[in-house]
Amino acid sequence: MSVVASLRSLSPEGVHTVVVSEDETVPAFASKYADETVVVPSPHEDVIAYKDALVSLSMRPDVEAILPIREEDAYVLSRYVEEFKPHVETGWPSFDAVRVAQDGYRLATVAEDIGLRVPKTERLTDVTDWDRELIVKPRYGILTHDYVNHLEATECEGRQHPVYIPRGVSPDVDRLIEDMLGHVPVVQECHWGEEYSFRALYDHGEPVKTSLRRQLRGKTYAGGMSVFREMTHDPAVEELAESLLTHLEWNGLASVQFIKERETGEFYLLEINPRVWASVNLDIRAGATYPYDYWLTNQGRKDEIRPGYEEGVATHLLVGELQYLRSVLVDDFPNVDKPSMREAFVDVASSVYQHPHFDYISFDDPKPFARGVLNTLFSAS
Repeated sequence: MSVVASLRSLSPEGVHTVVVSEDETVPAFASKYADETVVVPSPHEDVIAYKDALVSLSMRPDVEAILPIREEDAYVLSRYVEEFKPHVETGWPSFDAVRVAQDGYRLATVAEDIGLRVPKTERLTDVTDWDRELIVKPRYGILTHDYVNHLEATECEGRQHPVYIPRGVSPDVDRLIEDMLGHVPVVQECHWGEEYSFRALYDHGEPVKTSLRRQLRGKTYAGGMSVFREMTHDPAVEELAESLLTHLEWNGLASVQFIKERETGEFYLLEINPRVWASVNLDIRAGATYPYDYWLTNQGRKDEIRPGYEEGVATHLLVGELQYLRSVLVDDFPNVDKPSMREAFVDVASSVYQHPHFDYISFDDPKPFARGVLNTLFSAS
């Protein structure tokens, strides 16, 4: 999603785009705004080979910037920054900052130290009180040998799914660790309310562009990845997010997620994404053209970035809306009230009618959506 949105932001501005993936069937390869496509080794098969392929591309005189799309990109670019420095502007965070962002336990500690509220966060093996509403999360955004000692330098594993734990239930700790690919995850107390995402482009500790998104619906009725969201403004959460990014001396793009607790109205930090976020199309539609602004910043042309954005703009992830309806039909989350199927369907239908804007679907560039549908059908067969 974020790759296609980024292409649609960059190419119309005259930026030559090179799409990189280990999979030739990715929707972005089908976009009319993909000027060039390059197949590279998968980071999950050999992350060093993936890094070497990116370094090789960065040596090309026509490659002027690299946009981090995935957690693997943020890790590789920051971890091996010295190999990229001679060839392109390094418009991404330092490895110290990325390590904090990709380590949920470390992030909670740093945030608390500067006065931010964070859900109580413990390592799974340290938890003794299970009489609370809890969620088990992978500690790391990805697993590499820099984060866990049972992996080799070439190995990289993707993030695992969180697990909700009903109040009063003591889970099988060994099984959870096994399910998390051998690393000890973190356990957090649940806070229920609205999720906010502070988006930002920073230049060596200074904000260049910022915006704020409020989640209206996730892909499950318990939340999760946003599938319906709108642009908004709230000075309280914006100040909290900026204080954290400034403390980390952030560089490049970031999405900082908070939950606004329903009962108290207080904001609790959830995570930092050190890359382009999945719903960046929302920001672009509202006038916050982060991919292009990132490129301008890397070119030393920050003065050309258009300020501000339009509040109230909302977009949907269509397949995500279907996932939400399926969740209402089949899921049973112990800590969350489930809406009726009728209520859920009416909510989705009315919001689509009021805000008929989608992440993938574009009459101007239809092939990525078609490719995504085909991929889904083939994967299900």
